[in-house]
Order: sequence, then C-alpha cells, then structure tokens
Amino acid sequence: MAERRSWWPFHKQHEAPAPPPAEEASAQTDSGRGVRILLGLASAVVIAFGMHAIGGILAPVLLALILTICAQPVRVWLTRHGTPDGLATVAVALTVFALLAGFVGLLILATAEFVGMLPQYTEQLEQLGQQLGSWLESIGIGAAQVQTIVSGFDPGKLLNLATSVLGDAFGLVSFLVIVLTMLILMPADAAYTPTVMKQLQPTKPGLVFALSGYARNVRRYMVVTAALGIVQGLINGFALVILGVPAALLWAILSFLCSFIPNVGYFVALIPPLVFGYLTGGWGTVIAVIVVYGLINAVVQSIVQPKVVGNAVALSQTLTFFSVLFWAVVIGPIGAILAVPLTLFVRAILIDADPGARIWRAPIGDLTEAKRLMKQESQARKAQRHRGPAGGPAASGSGS
Repeated sequence: MAERRSWWPFHKQHEAPAPPPAEEASAQTDSGRGVRILLGLASAVVIAFGMHAIGGILAPVLLALILTICAQPVRVWLTRHGTPDGLATVAVALTVFALLAGFVGLLILATAEFVGMLPQYTEQLEQLGQQLGSWLESIGIGAAQVQTIVSGFDPGKLLNLATSVLGDAFGLVSFLVIVLTMLILMPADAAYTPTVMKQLQPTKPGLVFALSGYARNVRRYMVVTAALGIVQGLINGFALVILGVPAALLWAILSFLCSFIPNVGYFVALIPPLVFGYLTGGWGTVIAVIVVYGLINAVVQSIVQPKVVGNAVALSQTLTFFSVLFWAVVIGPIGAILAVPLTLFVRAILIDADPGARIWRAPIGDLTEAKRLMKQESQARKAQRHRGPAGGPAASGSGS
C-alpha cells in the first residue's frame, strides 16, 4: 500500500531534531543546577537582609515561638486534666513570662552591682591594658591592632556599656511586651496544631514529619540546655564567690546564657571572670577559674548534654559555629542564643520536609549512619590484623 501523503501543497515534512550529545546534555544540566544554586543563594541573601532590617521585632517573636514550643506539653497536660483551654493557655503564658521577667530583673540587678564596683578597679584595668599592649607589641602585633585590643580594657567604655544596659529600660519593656503578647497568642493558635497536622498528613506527609520532628528535637535541646545551664551557672557562681571574684552573680548569669551558644559561649563566659580574678587574686585565681570552668564545661557540654540530647541536633561543628555567627549578625544577641533552634527550623523546611533532599542530612551533621559504617570498618581492620597478611592467624610470638 502506497504511503499516504498530505494533499496540502505547502505541507513540509519536519524531521525530529536529533538529541544533543551526552556531553552537551550534561553541560546543560550542570548549567541549570548552577543557576538554581545562584538564585537560591541570592534569595537567601535578600531574606537575611530583610530579617536584619526587622530584627528589633523579629528577635522577640522568634524567642516567643521557641518558648511556646517548649511550654506546649505543659498546656496539653493541663487541658487533659480538665483545665479549660483558655485558662491553660493564659496560665502557661504568664508563668513563662514571669520566669523570663524575673531573669531579666536579676540580670539588671547584677549589672547594677557591676556598675557600682567597677570604679574600684579603674587603675588596675588601665595597668592591665598597658601590660597587655606591651606584650603584644613585643611579639610583633601591629600598633593599630594593639590599640584596638587595649581599648577593650578602658574602664570608661565598660562603664558606658553597663549603664547602657540599665538605661535602655524602654527597650526592655517593649521587648517583654512583644514576648508576652506572642506568648498568649501563639499557644492559643497552637491548640489547632494537631488538627491542622491531620489535615496536611494526606497531601504533605513530609512536611508533617519534618515539623513534628523539629518540635520534639527543639524541645529536648532547649529544656536540657536550660537545665544544665542553670546547674553550670550555679556551680560557677559559687566557685567565683569562694575565690573572691567580684560580680559573681553577673558572671553566673553570663555562664547560663552562654551555655546556649555552642563552641564560643564557653570562652565568652570565661573571659570576664579571668580578668577580674587576676585583678583580685593574681595568677592563682586565674588558674583556679580556668580549672573550675574547664571541668564544669567538659562534664556538662561534652559528656552529659550529648548523651541526653542524643541525635536531636545532628548538626556538624562547622555548621553550628557558622550558624551562631550568622544569626547573631541577622537578629542580634538573641540570634546567637537561638542559633541552633533556628538552624534546625531551616533544615526542617528545606531538607527534612523533602524526601529527596534528606540525603543532605549526613553532610550537614547527621552522622548516625556514618558512625555505624566507621565502626564496621574498624572491626573489619581489627579482624584483618588478627588473621594476618596471608589470611591465617597472626603470629603470636617468635619461634623457639
């Protein structure tokens, strides 16, 4: 049978385009991936600048969100035992706010004590700054860098910094008002969270899985860190009182706050007691402070906390340190304290919610599978050494 042809005279037979070579197709795919990565980075920069611009209201809102997540089980327990939903929400919100306000008041009291005793150490601080500057110049540090470091020992600047904290009462009041308001509104909205999660489960199971895991992990991390931070602050404070270091209450509070800042918080909390310990007791007090802080930090943050928190964080040390710097720049000091919860939220949205992207959990710090494989490899190497190079048993000693 003859091939049927179109009767339209202007009809043209268009041949299908030949597929591009494999190398060209790969190059196009890589180019598209590169464009997506650049667009993602550009979007992240824009979002970061936008968050920084509203950091004054974003910081208390995020703090209230984390506190709401931590206090949610208490509200659920109250409602389960017959407390009306509204009363349970208000009771938990007021309790959390009272604790936060009490902590802020204690911080202001300790700062006032520090301001009162600081003039007593003016001459000693100046001499210590000069000694440090001379030593830095002797080891080759430039004069400009030395002047920048020595200026940190200026009693006038320290006094201005401390009094600025006391004088910014309006800022603290507005901060606490925002936190209180959000602590009342967020738990009220959170009452609908279980129902909303059930609605999303059929269509967005990955998102429900990610948000549920995020709430559990953040709750475990924050509650454990807060409890251990209180213990750490109390022990450090009592030790400083025994050693005669001034403003021990302020440094104990600083130790508690810095327990939420991974990697760098220990050193931030250690420096002021070292300086004032040296001014009051010399090198003996300095060594004693280092020993006490080092032992407490080693036991709490290196032994107890990892065992209790477990795999709730699962972030690499590098990413954790970068997150502290990033969130501190974006929303201020509160960002450094909330760096781990905020980074975990970003991971939950971008990685945990997407089954195809969960492969990136290992590169950013979830080393559960990697540790298991390393353990197997170590056992295999040990077995190989016992078998010997020829596959037989290793020689146990020299021949007689």
